[in-house]
Amino acid sequence: TISMAVHLYEICGRKRNDNKAKIYRMKVFAANSVVARSRFWYYLSLMKKVKRQNGEIISVREIYEKNVNHVKNFGMWIRYDSRSGTHNMYKEYRDTSVNGAVQKMYAEMASRHRARKSALQIVKAQVVPVADMVRDNTCAFLSNTIAFRLPHRIPRPESREFRKTFKARRPCQFF
Repeated sequence: TISMAVHLYEICGRKRNDNKAKIYRMKVFAANSVVARSRFWYYLSLMKKVKRQNGEIISVREIYEKNVNHVKNFGMWIRYDSRSGTHNMYKEYRDTSVNGAVQKMYAEMASRHRARKSALQIVKAQVVPVADMVRDNTCAFLSNTIAFRLPHRIPRPESREFRKTFKARRPCQFF
């Protein structure tokens, strides 16, 4: 893709110069750790009375997917600002990792709703069981008997000795 990859970061921070201050932990999707720290302070200042000026970050770590070898169903609860107001949405995506699902969500929101990355807030992103899937575009792929056509197959020779430069007939590519 053209845009940078999305990573999931877990950031812990608190109010500075106060040993008894609450420690706030947040999971943020960002392109790198610098952007993740910035988004952490943005969201924390909206929710609590802690700003970057009077706060400190304790830890920043990237969270990796445990198993990226099989496809999972992800549900995304998002909030975004459009030209007319603020909207809440629930969307479903199929991907091997939550980072890939978030990238798909960013691309879809940009194409369908003209929503920029900066206007999107991911409230929650989690794996959804098959029984709880509700969107038709993701439920269409849940069947075990799903099959896809192979429309443009080119027959290849078994070995190099059977390969010819010129053939008498055009190959049949549609079976």
